Amino acid sequence: MQSRLNAVQYRLWTGEFLSAYVTTMRPYLLFVSGITGLVGLSFVPGIDMFKASLVFAACFLSYGFGQALTDCFQIDTDSLSAPYRPLTQGIISQMQVLVISVLGLISCTSIFALYNPVNLALGLIGGLGLATYTPFKRKWWAGPFYNSWIVVVLCLMAFMTGNEKLSSALSPSIVPVVITVFFGYGNFVLAGYFKDISADRKTGYNTLPVVFGRKVSAFVSDMFAALTIMPAAVFAVRMLGESAKLLPAAVALAFEAAGILAAVVAQLRLHRTRTDEEAHAAIAPVVHSYLLTLSSIVCFEKPEWTAFLVIFYAAFVLVLKVRPAKNQI
Repeated sequence: MQSRLNAVQYRLWTGEFLSAYVTTMRPYLLFVSGITGLVGLSFVPGIDMFKASLVFAACFLSYGFGQALTDCFQIDTDSLSAPYRPLTQGIISQMQVLVISVLGLISCTSIFALYNPVNLALGLIGGLGLATYTPFKRKWWAGPFYNSWIVVVLCLMAFMTGNEKLSSALSPSIVPVVITVFFGYGNFVLAGYFKDISADRKTGYNTLPVVFGRKVSAFVSDMFAALTIMPAAVFAVRMLGESAKLLPAAVALAFEAAGILAAVVAQLRLHRTRTDEEAHAAIAPVVHSYLLTLSSIVCFEKPEWTAFLVIFYAAFVLVLKVRPAKNQI
């Protein structure tokens, strides 16, 4: 804490500030919101490349802006569990990050609203969710669920850029996707708590692992993983019978199989985790599984995006590999 008090803060709009803010955004996790948006976009019929690119960019960046925003309210526990982060070091200020993050989220929401005004309301709801996440993280029964519904809103915002009525989100095709996003991201959040147990316990964040321990939390995570994989697998089986293009279907099945394998590896490792420092080995395959599973759905829905999805996943693997702290995901 003393080093934070003695730190020299970077001035806004300097190269140093930009670098520090990008670190705060967690570039390796921008792919999480990117694929979440893509899966929503894949259900937009006849979408043109310019619109798809613009909405995808908004989805991709929204995680970073949202993550930076929530970090502003968790400096206490992050100072113990993630001292490498610029906010905990004090080299960028809470106010600087708040302003840039809010402006960034407003910009992303504006892009969504450009194609459907309903997204203004959804964006406001999601933004309020981000701003109020921290109190819910302190409650063992709420954290993963509260975080997940916000990510589901992002998926629906991408979906709504090509669908006028919000009721269309209740169609038989999109419901399994929403379930996969909800429990897939919820599992990432829950697994992520495993790396911060000591810090969360000291700072009053009563997460599930803090209250009930790693063993019980790992079994809950197993249920989340199953509820992620099952609807996606059912979707894959149904789509396989309708697919007319052999190569994209083969790639989609490969994504699905790899996603299931990554999920199994993640859960086995999570059950073997005994310390905060070991948790990253289980968290990483949870993220891989999320990206691979949703990529399978996108590949079935938009076969013409297959090559991009392969490049997208390869880029994620590379960016994840060069993250600044190996024990942080």
